[in-house]
Amino acid sequence: MKFPALVLSFALLPTTAFASTQTCESNKYHQYIDASLEWYQNLVQLTVQKDPDLQEVGDWFMEGRTHHFELKREAVDWYLANDKSHLDLSQSVESWLKLTQQDIKTLSAQQGSLGDYAKKVFEDRQSTPHPKNYELRSAFADLLTHPDDIDKPLKEYNRQMSAIAATQCE
Repeated sequence: MKFPALVLSFALLPTTAFASTQTCESNKYHQYIDASLEWYQNLVQLTVQKDPDLQEVGDWFMEGRTHHFELKREAVDWYLANDKSHLDLSQSVESWLKLTQQDIKTLSAQQGSLGDYAKKVFEDRQSTPHPKNYELRSAFADLLTHPDDIDKPLKEYNRQMSAIAATQCE
């Protein structure tokens, strides 16, 4: 009785290792997405603190960033499970996935959250920018030229990205 159980255990080992690696890669990418969204949220928050008139455009910007990053989260998970040839896992985590406008349009035809986010991102890219978009981008540029103003969130982002980069999925 022990021998068949042992053979079954060894037979399942490659599947378990694959699932474990895929889960690790997914978690690593999710951590990158979370760190990126947190960084952008901090950037918007600091910008709006300096100029409260940018709250509405800041909210609009964050909605677009959220759509963008949630699509990437869903797409990486989908590609990890279905077609790793669309991923370059030898690169830094930020470069694992490249989605062209055509890719996004194709993904938008899918059902479920992947298709939903792809539709939102496609629509975001096709829509007219917020009237204060340039003003917000200029405020970001100004903020980024004052390292003391962004020191704490930037250090936290860099700390998170270093920890993510150190994660090895095998």
